[in-house]
Amino acid sequence: MSTAVIARLDAVELGRALRAGIHRLLQCQEHLDRINVFPVPDGDTGTNLALTMGAVLVVLKRSTFDHAGRLLTAVADAALDGARGNSGAIFAQFLLGLGDRAGHLEVLTPTEFADAMQGGASYARDALSDPREGTILTVLHDVAVDLKDFAATEVADFRGLLSHALAQAQVSLEATRDQLDVLHRANVVDAGAAGFVTLLAGISEYLATGRLDETEVVFEAGSMEPESSGGEACLEHRWCTECMISGTDIDRRALREQLSTLGSSLVVAGTQRKTRIHLHVSEPGEVFRIAANFGTVSAQKADDMQRQQESTLHARRRRVAIVTDSAADMPEEEMERLDIHLVPVRLHFGEQGYLDKVSLSPEQFYRMLATHPLHPKTSQPPAGDFRRIFEFLASHHDAVVSVNLTGRASGTCQSAESAASRVSTRERVTVIDSANASAGQGLVVIYAAECADAGMDAAAIVAAVRAILPRTRTWAYLPTLDYGVRGGRVPAIARTLANLLRLSPLLATFPDGRVGIGGVLLGRAHRLQKFGRFVGRRVRTDRRYRLIVGHGDAPAAGQELLDTLLRAHPSIERGWLVPCGVALGVHGGPGFLVVGLQEYEPPAAPAAG
Repeated sequence: MSTAVIARLDAVELGRALRAGIHRLLQCQEHLDRINVFPVPDGDTGTNLALTMGAVLVVLKRSTFDHAGRLLTAVADAALDGARGNSGAIFAQFLLGLGDRAGHLEVLTPTEFADAMQGGASYARDALSDPREGTILTVLHDVAVDLKDFAATEVADFRGLLSHALAQAQVSLEATRDQLDVLHRANVVDAGAAGFVTLLAGISEYLATGRLDETEVVFEAGSMEPESSGGEACLEHRWCTECMISGTDIDRRALREQLSTLGSSLVVAGTQRKTRIHLHVSEPGEVFRIAANFGTVSAQKADDMQRQQESTLHARRRRVAIVTDSAADMPEEEMERLDIHLVPVRLHFGEQGYLDKVSLSPEQFYRMLATHPLHPKTSQPPAGDFRRIFEFLASHHDAVVSVNLTGRASGTCQSAESAASRVSTRERVTVIDSANASAGQGLVVIYAAECADAGMDAAAIVAAVRAILPRTRTWAYLPTLDYGVRGGRVPAIARTLANLLRLSPLLATFPDGRVGIGGVLLGRAHRLQKFGRFVGRRVRTDRRYRLIVGHGDAPAAGQELLDTLLRAHPSIERGWLVPCGVALGVHGGPGFLVVGLQEYEPPAAPAAG
């Protein structure tokens, strides 16, 4: 690019400038995660902004624009679709404001760009139910006000305009350090505002030099500060909840009023046709229920901020983060103790969608399963759900290991692998097919997390987990095949034959990951005791075991089975009772029981030095 005055920006140069800014932002993802202390210190602002603006980058690279205003409109729409977290929703709303003010312009002048910045800053502030000074809103406002005066009186060159905007943004950003108590105590600036300033710096540098460096960003382990600046804080609300509403005339004011009583950090971004909600709550399901009254709900997600915060605090001790999907049934206390991260399976009763174990508890699920006129359908978590958590964890740990539901029964493992291949730190994300389901999968996940807790590196964890897979089995007893028939997994003729012959088939996982018939119980009397004896015959007296008994809303029967197995087999050293989620429950129905059994040796800590 020459040193001539840039009096106008066409779509091509605007697109290249935005791409440069986004790549600069991606390079700072880990730093932004680590200085994130407001509104909660969950360490994910950089990840959320990277995912939000990464969606914009895809549009900029795949599409050709010859109209600057239409480019801004497409960018805003992509940001709204890809928005993640509080900061991502605010960014999306800011871009909507830019597009609204400048959408009709084929090219942009400095004055028109300054006016569009005013619109963006105003839109961003209007999206929040409780706007706070000392955040990205303050920096956007300060830059927009300063640019309006500067563009009108002193400059007709985009280079000078962006250089001036960046200088003002940096001053305003530094001031945030003392505008919010939480930032002052941590001695950091607002992470969302820092992301905006970083984006602006990339745009300014491109206009000054004409160089567009789109080298893929690959982070080095330990390249940033060792721990979050924010430390541990008491979270008023645990879940960072988001969804998209599509409709024809969404009443965003009424939507905001109804949601504002549920939690904190509410952002309602978008238009009358498409609106994204972001809200911190204790009960995610209530957010989705209210949202459904305003249109068609999609893209539900709920991130566990408590688990994220604990992960950032434990990153020094646990070099590797462990992830699984909600098909794994395991004790909540073990998940808490070992800092295991969960990606929920999706569930639909008709048009109403839920997140397994997040917006719908196992108890609620089994009540609905028994009474709802429609049989539910499950779907694997989309790759985006895995990618979001992989990105976040990879910015705080040396590596990530994801242990997932057997690929022979679901596409969940493939979804996780797809996400891992798209993560900028993908060499540090490993996906393992557990070759198991439910309680057996839960045991494999717990073992992986114990290996991480013992200080093993990723390669050692992967090797240890793969070695224990053939020593982990799962069996399930279904009191009826009705739910399997309703869900299409069991032929009706199989139910008829089982009833005629008074047989109870047992489902089992096999070493190659298959799920199929692993045995039968003869007769209908004393089936619980028969199931216990069936499992007990697989237990050797010269080995050490642990097990998980899972139940479909049948805690008394599950406890009896657990107690029976523990009494009869002293070599089973540890056992847990857990409620089962939807992945197996949708086929087993109320009253089904599952046992995961693992031949077990505690993982050894790596040798010092």
